Amino acid sequence: MERIEDIGQMQQKADAYRRSGKRIGFVPTMGYLHEGHLSLMDEAKKDCDILVVSIFVNPAQFGPNEDYTTYPRDLFRDEALAESRGADIIFYPSAEAMYPHEQLAWVNVEKITDVLCGAQRPGHFRGVATVVTKLFNIVKPHLAVFGQKDAQQVAVIMKMTEDLNMDVQIRIAPVMREADGLAMSSRNIGLTPEDRKHALILSQVLFSIRDGIREGEEIEALLKMSRDRIASVPNVRLEYLETRTFPELEPLHTFSRDCLIAVAARFGKVRLIDNVLLKKT
Repeated sequence: MERIEDIGQMQQKADAYRRSGKRIGFVPTMGYLHEGHLSLMDEAKKDCDILVVSIFVNPAQFGPNEDYTTYPRDLFRDEALAESRGADIIFYPSAEAMYPHEQLAWVNVEKITDVLCGAQRPGHFRGVATVVTKLFNIVKPHLAVFGQKDAQQVAVIMKMTEDLNMDVQIRIAPVMREADGLAMSSRNIGLTPEDRKHALILSQVLFSIRDGIREGEEIEALLKMSRDRIASVPNVRLEYLETRTFPELEPLHTFSRDCLIAVAARFGKVRLIDNVLLKKT
């Protein structure tokens, strides 16, 4: 496995792969890899000849009071894990390389970035869409794999690639969970032992709402009951618990279309998100 830090070198490598007929699979990450990330690599390997994994903690998607400086980082651990899953290249650019001067060109995806996490984190998805566009222009993948855990991010990237005619296929891989149901996240390491126990409420209410919808119960009643359950847990601040269509992210009050049940909450200083996608057919 090769580590590439230079943008020009990565572009030249990608061009050479394409000229030789190699299909490039890409998994963009912010590092501190876990089994969820590794499952994305497995998915990309199925249909591609070359697997590129990027590790870049993108400052443009963090707000002024968010955890950019404390976000967990461990490059050598990440390299070993990526290599164990067959990655051919780790693309590891610096922030100075990705943003060498004042950024005046940004990628904005409208409407679907105004809800859920977008309502809580102004400017976040502008930073996401811009860095993913940059990475696509550098790595030049045929296929990029993203995790369903970041469902709104996936919806934004799908819309961006469609509307801007980007020549890359987007694939969604399922949420990976710990044995007790907690969604895998690099931020889980920041939870105290007590908050780690309390965080299980997120998957518990999602599964409960999912089962209730399947049984024909009213969505609004399920949401209210679940919000009350979360409110009863110590040291938790609920940001949202909503049902939306996917990938359009429109409000959904009856189970008439594919349903995204999404939640975000803070346990102390750690912000966690999770979701369940319930297919109509």
